[in-house]
Amino acid sequence: MKVVKWLAVIVLGGIFLYAAWIGVALYRLPPVAGLTDPKMNLTIQVKDWRGNLHPFVVGPRNAWWTGSENIPPEMKWAVIVAEDANFYRHEGIDTRAIKNAIRYNLEKKRFARGASTITQQVAKNLYLSREKTIIRKIEEIYLAKRMERELTKGRILELYLNIVELGPMVYGIGHGAHFYFDKPAADLTPRECAFLAAMLPGPQKVFNPYRHLDRVLKRSDMILGVLRQKGVLSEAEYRIAMAETPDIRGMQKKVDRSFAGKVRKFFKNLFGLFR
Repeated sequence: MKVVKWLAVIVLGGIFLYAAWIGVALYRLPPVAGLTDPKMNLTIQVKDWRGNLHPFVVGPRNAWWTGSENIPPEMKWAVIVAEDANFYRHEGIDTRAIKNAIRYNLEKKRFARGASTITQQVAKNLYLSREKTIIRKIEEIYLAKRMERELTKGRILELYLNIVELGPMVYGIGHGAHFYFDKPAADLTPRECAFLAAMLPGPQKVFNPYRHLDRVLKRSDMILGVLRQKGVLSEAEYRIAMAETPDIRGMQKKVDRSFAGKVRKFFKNLFGLFR
């Protein structure tokens, strides 16, 4: 009996210490009230596709910053459809999506689907590391709940659309619009909005338009269909969008330059062998 009691004491003590550790971690998290200020500028760290960190300014000091008033409503709804269908109904976390993700991952016997809301992604990108730990997830949920209490949905969406990754060191809808379509975000067509939103699960690998353009286009078709169902697009607008072929000359220029650079590097290294 004494052994059982000691084991119980040890287990309870461990639980208490872990809870205390979580409490301290949550207490040390930064306030989110400053995010309500539209003139706020915050420097965070973002990764390039080689894994290197770079400073990135979130706010009007960023040349690519795009205010909510200059983001087409089709772009806002496209990312909601793609990333967080219950965005306007939840308060930071989507319990239904979490249950569905758990069920799906158990069926696949691997971590195949996440359930982070747009708010959680904003919290993670602005304040937290990318490590996959229980404590980091708890911090993310805690910050998301606080954001939902102190920020409007419009502000959360504005922040999200200005920090979301859309390509190699391409962060934010302003930069993404120029990178792929050589135009400001305000001039994006519904098809182009759906195209950018279609990349969000994985612009580097799974939905990388350089490698899987057909996959991105297929998903953008699905997004346009949902926008039509929700009444965001009229029947005429939907038909026009479906008939439109995204003009990706901006992206093709990057591909051509990248290919030319690789060719030059190849021959430079080749000739260097014979020196």
